[in-house]
Amino acid sequence: MASDGPAQAAAAVSDPLQYDLTTVLSKSLDRHLVFPLLEFLSQKELYAAEDIEAAKLELIEKTNMVDYAVDIYQGLNHTEEVPEQFVTRRGEVVNRLRTLEAEVKPITDFLSNADSVKMLKQDKSQNQAFLQAEFGIRAEHIEALYHLAKWNFECGNYSAAAEYLHHYRNLGTNPERGVSALWGKLAADVLLQDFETGMEDLLKLKDLLDIDTFAPVARQLQSRSWLMHWSLFVFFNHENGLNALIDLFLQERYLTALQLLGQHLLRYLAVAVVVNKRRRSALKDLVRVIQQESYEYADPITGGAHAWLARCGEVLDNDFFLAAAREAFLDAARTMLFETFCRVHQEIDMAGLSQQLGLDTEATEKWIVNLIRGARLNAKIDAKAGTVIMQAQGPGGDDVLLEKARSLSMRTFALSNTLVGILKA
Repeated sequence: MASDGPAQAAAAVSDPLQYDLTTVLSKSLDRHLVFPLLEFLSQKELYAAEDIEAAKLELIEKTNMVDYAVDIYQGLNHTEEVPEQFVTRRGEVVNRLRTLEAEVKPITDFLSNADSVKMLKQDKSQNQAFLQAEFGIRAEHIEALYHLAKWNFECGNYSAAAEYLHHYRNLGTNPERGVSALWGKLAADVLLQDFETGMEDLLKLKDLLDIDTFAPVARQLQSRSWLMHWSLFVFFNHENGLNALIDLFLQERYLTALQLLGQHLLRYLAVAVVVNKRRRSALKDLVRVIQQESYEYADPITGGAHAWLARCGEVLDNDFFLAAAREAFLDAARTMLFETFCRVHQEIDMAGLSQQLGLDTEATEKWIVNLIRGARLNAKIDAKAGTVIMQAQGPGGDDVLLEKARSLSMRTFALSNTLVGILKA
């Protein structure tokens, strides 16, 4: 997504569609993962309802969710008619599902018996020999389990798909298909909103990608880019997600993939760093990367200029992944901006500050009062002059105690050296 740079973009007329990343993100997502984004856009009413429904239908026609496709088709065309293509397709889906279920029956029967499952070992080759000898389960039955999982996924039965993929990964010996199964399992986790399991599968997938060092460089970069895109669903819905996002995106090999294939992901990295007060140490790295990529991608969140702050709220509110982080980001960004003002000025004009913070004067005054009450700011407001006056910051109790500890440590060290000298003499 090209940009004319922060200055030009900041001056542009506000357009809620200007910074919508849905189309860009969708290129790196499984089509099923795009549905939640389209539902979000539908609720926001950023696009015409007919356009959203048409986009859904285009996606669904490439899956096995035939009944859902019929519903959308009828709604778009205001008809009760079911086209012949959908009738034919439904029959094909059902017949294929029955065939696959018959092919995997020996292994699904085995998996339904808890006592039998306990007999499995860690070694997959041993398990295959054991299954064939004791239960007549051959390698093709296990491979059929993968195909059944994939077919269920395409039908929108994500729960069954996740279960079958879990078993396939425990039994299958095809390493390439095992990686594909983990991608599918991660997608199913997201669509089931099981983000705890999703985090586990995401980290497993990362480990597999990291050890695949003999793959062509282009494929490694593409896989890492896909992983970062898919990870957004997990990271913005998991308790420790923002830390995990920062750790992943700033790793050298993933940062390289971001800079080459996904500069727009800087938006999500910026929010994670700004909101996460414990990771402010990552701010320098973030600023460096944003500056390097500023001519390839810029938006109000990555822009960094004061003029952007007033528009960040709108961008966040219209972003599927960031809408819930809107208030936390704006508050953290305003605090960081205000701290910068405080280091430079002893007296700050309230009107000018309001403009910089993207708030009106009354809201700015309330915001500063809350900072003062929360002991995060040693200042006072001069209502008549319309200014904020920074007061001298004396050493706090912790600072005094720390200074005394340093002094005691130095004296102890000096005394120790003296004693050593006496003993040597």
